[in-house]
Amino acid sequence: MKLYRFGQFVSRLYLSTFYKVRVIGKENIPETGPVLFCCNHISNLDPPFLGAYIKRNICYMAKQELFTVPVLKTILPILGAFPVRRGMSDKQAMRTAMTLLKEGNIIGLFPEGTRSKDGKLQKGLAGAGFFALRTEATVIPCAIVGPYKLFKPLTLVYGKPINMTPLKEEKVSVEETTATIMNEIRILIEQHQSK
Repeated sequence: MKLYRFGQFVSRLYLSTFYKVRVIGKENIPETGPVLFCCNHISNLDPPFLGAYIKRNICYMAKQELFTVPVLKTILPILGAFPVRRGMSDKQAMRTAMTLLKEGNIIGLFPEGTRSKDGKLQKGLAGAGFFALRTEATVIPCAIVGPYKLFKPLTLVYGKPINMTPLKEEKVSVEETTATIMNEIRILIEQHQSK
């Protein structure tokens, strides 16, 4: 916990020093209970930015390769990250995420699966829809509106929770649910891009 808070402090210090940071919608984050953050992905700085300015801890799926780096393999689990094998269905990572949500944690997901090279929102992977449908987590679309250019505006938006009840009642597919989530992220980006 202390290491996580220290990481938040360092992230805030760095981000607030080198960018004109604006954080919108923190009131949309429940104080307790499981939450699924679904965010666009434009930089390696996205994970620390997503969690730097809020009170609750976030757990992340991180690519398995990072857990082979000497220092990171020790620090990442302490910070709440767990490995996922990209490009395949990683059942262990899915089980870990489900358990964390059942325990009332926040999971931070980047449904695109990898960073967007041109900054444009890509198609989301089915995992976001799976967790949204299979758990009781509050699903919050998030948008990072950049780019990360020194001393330029950088905005993080936590959107209003998506009402999952109709999607669950209509037994919508995980792919359609992911598409719904991605559309909400797209709307947030468009709303704040020119501000």
